[in-house]
Amino acid sequence: MSVVECGARSATFSIGGELTVNRLGLGAIHLTGPGSWGDPRDPDGAVRVLRRAVELGVNFIDTANAYGPGVSERLIRSALHPYPSDLVIATKVGQIRAGPDVWLASGRPEQLRAQTEDSLRNLGVERLDLLQLHRVDPAVPLAESLGELGRLQAEGKVGHIGVSEVSVAQLAVARGVVTVASVQNRFNLTDRSSQDVLDAADAAGIAFIPWFPLASSALTRRGGRLARVAKPHRATTAQVALAWLLAYSPVVVPIPGTSQLVHLEENMAAFDVELTAAELASLTARPISASPRLRPVLGKLKRRLQR
Repeated sequence: MSVVECGARSATFSIGGELTVNRLGLGAIHLTGPGSWGDPRDPDGAVRVLRRAVELGVNFIDTANAYGPGVSERLIRSALHPYPSDLVIATKVGQIRAGPDVWLASGRPEQLRAQTEDSLRNLGVERLDLLQLHRVDPAVPLAESLGELGRLQAEGKVGHIGVSEVSVAQLAVARGVVTVASVQNRFNLTDRSSQDVLDAADAAGIAFIPWFPLASSALTRRGGRLARVAKPHRATTAQVALAWLLAYSPVVVPIPGTSQLVHLEENMAAFDVELTAAELASLTARPISASPRLRPVLGKLKRRLQR
């Protein structure tokens, strides 16, 4: 699907046909310490970001057991429990941590079950709204990993199941094992390598949650084509990048992450940016590229941010 074919933007999306969320969520990876390891430098600031996000209308927060590990989930509980009735919290299992910026896929059923129980305790809930397989473990059959998530769902500990960083073929396998409510792959104006997965999710009505939606400084630097689009809207380049994602497909639910209130408020204002059909077509036709100076930095960041 192209952005031009998509039509008017919808303000909400129902994940799994049941969890209705506003289509700008909050990614909670940045609420931990450096390298997604340990406590944040400013725990009180992290709590303020979470509470302000809810005040601004965010009712979808994406986190993971591996963020910290456990730190992000516990901060969410500290800031927001008892939770608003419409708040949807998605978390992920299937990665283990050995240190800052070190991520190891682990899809063994016993590991997934242990992490799920840990997330239930961290978040202070009896059932997880949306539980996503964080990464496909090449050493474990995908059907075996998802089969365990399906058993947890049957036990009432999980509401809906999602997958992350999958191919079209892996998504098809997943859908043969469980009902897949969401797919979380990297997708933004500089990186559309998951276009085929997004197309498959769109066709099936599955939520597509693009992580790394702003591609770091590649989409927020001054100047360039994105800045020229932003200028007449009196918007920032980050807001335009998010507005493009919102218009790209009705199943897309971006989750920009931040630990700063000013960036949170900037990101949430992206829904007020209405790009013209010509602007959308222009941005869609030719991907934004990082400058030669930024490409090595961006490539290194992508390799480290395995999430």
